[in-house]
Amino acid sequence: MNDSRVLDLTMVLLRLAFGSLMLLQHGLPKLEKLFWGDPTQFGDPLGLGPVATLGLAVFAEFFCALFVVFGLATRLTVVPIIITMLVAVFISHGADPLGDKELGLLYLFAFLTILVGGSGYYSVDRMWKRGRGVGGYP
Repeated sequence: MNDSRVLDLTMVLLRLAFGSLMLLQHGLPKLEKLFWGDPTQFGDPLGLGPVATLGLAVFAEFFCALFVVFGLATRLTVVPIIITMLVAVFISHGADPLGDKELGLLYLFAFLTILVGGSGYYSVDRMWKRGRGVGGYP
């Protein structure tokens, strides 16, 4: 297996693992809270209001994470997740000890890696590029 295919396999594993975990462990519970819970009982670290803040978190952690899993507009859809993790780590948990920030930091660096590395060969992004005759993949 050449280095390019190893990188592509690494990117799909990273996308599937972190995208799925974000979606299921963080996005889905927030989506449920937004529609069937009490969205006014959500943090508001940026002063946008708890419902708006929850809506933005749902957009990033559920919908954008879903796109990342499939490798759809990957570099674009990781940006809201990265912003959400920056807010969580440095604003919402800014005064907390490092151990309380650890999970947010892991997500942050995983999604930064996906931003830099792109979606890779095994993605909807690649299929669209291939269909348009763009990119270096056969």
